[in-house]
Amino acid sequence: MSQKGFLMYLKPGVEKEYTKRHDALWPELESLLKSYGIAKYSIFLDVDTNILFGCLHCPAAFDEAALAQEEIMQKWWDSMAELMETEPNNAPKTKDLKQVFYLE
Repeated sequence: MSQKGFLMYLKPGVEKEYTKRHDALWPELESLLKSYGIAKYSIFLDVDTNILFGCLHCPAAFDEAALAQEEIMQKWWDSMAELMETEPNNAPKTKDLKQVFYLE
């Protein structure tokens, strides 16, 4: 199991709606993420900058490109696009982070 850390960018004034939608995460999306081996997934918000920090635990061979092609993943991105900075396909704009420390 490895970890992946990344940043995403929330639009101003939508923090409550972003949280509300994640509190009601679609069961089929949760199942999809778990089917790709994602065991833990957290998202944190810096309220001063609207930058989101995501961290997920995934298999070393996690296939992020395949997950991005899944219909339910694309529908989720479409539903969240109004709240976030996105790529042309509505995937959230992200910046991968390099892990420099881990304590277990």
